[in-house]
Amino acid sequence: MPAEPMAAVAEFDGDLGCIAAARHRAARFLSRARTEHGVAVSARALDLTRLVVSEMVTNACKYAPGPLRMDLRIIGGPTEDPRIEISVWDSVPIPPVVRAAEPRRVGQHGLEIVLAVAESFEIRPEPTGKWVTVRIALADSEETGPGEDADRPCARTRRPGPRCRQRADGHPETPRASATADRD
Repeated sequence: MPAEPMAAVAEFDGDLGCIAAARHRAARFLSRARTEHGVAVSARALDLTRLVVSEMVTNACKYAPGPLRMDLRIIGGPTEDPRIEISVWDSVPIPPVVRAAEPRRVGQHGLEIVLAVAESFEIRPEPTGKWVTVRIALADSEETGPGEDADRPCARTRRPGPRCRQRADGHPETPRASATADRD
C-alpha cells in the first residue's frame, strides 16, 4: 500500500457516453494501483468495480440532469486488506430508491446489484446534490475465490450473501443454473 491513499477524480457532463468513460477510468485507476503502487487487485475486484461504476454513473445520468463527479480512492492500512472506495456525486439531493427484489421486473435492478456486491453503501445528501459511496474489497481469499467476504451479509438486507436471499432452512439461496442475467 502506498504511504498516502491513492485517489483520482473525474468529472463528466452527464451524457450517456460518460458511462463507458467512467468505467474505463476506474479500470485504469486500478491498473495503476496494481502496477505503480503494488496494490493487490483481483480480476474479480476489477470486474465488480466496472459493474458498480457503470450502475452508479448510469443512475446519475438517468435521474440527475447535468454534470457528475466520480471520486476513486484506495483505502486500507498496513493491517487491512485494500479496498476501492467509489463515490459518485450528482445534482439531485433525493436518494435513490431501493426497490424490493422482483425477478420478473425488467430493468431497474442496478441498485439491487450494487448493494449485493458492495461491502458498504452510503448516501450523503447535500444542498446541491448527493454523494453515493460504495466500497469493494480488492483481494480474493484462497478459500472462497470470489472474495474474502463472500458469506458476509448483504449491505441492504443484512441477510447472508452473496445473493441477499435466504431459504426457509436458514441457508443462503443460490441462483439456478438456468437463470439469465437481469439487464437495466
